[in-house]
Amino acid sequence: MTSSVTSSASSPSPALNAAELTAERDRARRDYEELVRRGLSLDLTRGKPSPRQLDLAEALLTLPSGGHRAADGTDTRNYGGLQGLPELREIFSGLLQVPAAQLVAAGNSSLTLMHDSVVHALLSRLPGAERRWADEPRIAFLCPVPGYDRHFALCERFGIELIPVPMTADGPDMDVVEGLVREDAQIKGIWCVPKYSNPDGACYSDETVRRLASMPAAAPDFRIFWDNAYAVHHLTDERVEIADLLALCAESGNPDRAFVFGSTSKITFAGAGVAFFGSSPDNVAWLIGNLGKGTIGPDKINQLRHAEFLRDADGVLAHMERHRELLRPKFDAVEAILSKELGGTGLATWSRPAGGYFVSLDVLEGCAREVVRRATEAGIALTPAGATHPYGKDPRDSTIRIAPSYPEPEELELAIAGLTVCVRLVATEKLLEAAG
Repeated sequence: MTSSVTSSASSPSPALNAAELTAERDRARRDYEELVRRGLSLDLTRGKPSPRQLDLAEALLTLPSGGHRAADGTDTRNYGGLQGLPELREIFSGLLQVPAAQLVAAGNSSLTLMHDSVVHALLSRLPGAERRWADEPRIAFLCPVPGYDRHFALCERFGIELIPVPMTADGPDMDVVEGLVREDAQIKGIWCVPKYSNPDGACYSDETVRRLASMPAAAPDFRIFWDNAYAVHHLTDERVEIADLLALCAESGNPDRAFVFGSTSKITFAGAGVAFFGSSPDNVAWLIGNLGKGTIGPDKINQLRHAEFLRDADGVLAHMERHRELLRPKFDAVEAILSKELGGTGLATWSRPAGGYFVSLDVLEGCAREVVRRATEAGIALTPAGATHPYGKDPRDSTIRIAPSYPEPEELELAIAGLTVCVRLVATEKLLEAAG
């Protein structure tokens, strides 16, 4: 199932002669000068929930309303409960495709759980591993691109080599992935955002998930870091579903292969939610054993208020419908402005995601950094060009990530319209330069 469509002309460059290109460049220059004169200060850098989205969960601050006892009688004010409250794990079990007994509810950040999983693998032997990752001569991770810059930065922090793998509409190019993993025992992991991927909105096909679960791997401790950040973040009436990676790994004889991550960061409060880790029983025991060296338990009062506020899986989905009502008009506005200003020009293509938090804009090769620079000068802050690739280096210098969620609608429309001016200016200058 394809959940992200690419819009715009298929031609890589417009069929204009030199005189027509010059006229388009001059028009873009005038528009850009006017844009700079407006003195804008707009921000499209990160995929943060807007204040109105955060307001949807304001009732959390009045909870728990029935005391501090969890369903099993646990006093949530006290120490203990490293795996998190059972009632909250039950709510997210089906949504994250992890049995509740194999799900850990932790603090507010799934990125922290990813970070700690890497650190624990470096310092303590994973189930099935021959030695600690810190004792390996080299460690590498596969990175589907375009991808999430914080995944890449985490690996860089610990000197882990990043190997780019091309993304397709169905997920990473599995022929490339299988070839690399089969031959290189120093490849220990792959980053995956399987649903409404950051930034292009792609969803992994069932076949891709099956191949990830069953492929031969030279490293016995190879792990799939399955960052299911947008599991319930739909933008259309269709709720895209993906195959159950954890179950497929078990069926394929690789029960320990998957690390599943999720959180309520873009469901309730981004800075005060609950993060989840799911995996095989052996991996869960490994993680909890390591977590126990640094904490005596998570914030169970916050977990209790989340369980009371969300109630059950249907309650989560109903709450996400309210998010969709706020987000969908913003994504529609991005699509409308890009289509009006760049559609049919051949100067750019972009994704139309069915969920998630981002739009991926691809400009002419060699233009992304200059577009971002011009936008910054005009008061429109964007994620740095190259952030979607390992080491901040996009070999084509073409991908720009747009985050429509945070600005108010009027500000968003101004920012996207201004961005299209920068795209037109940089692209026509580039084409005229190439024409000599």
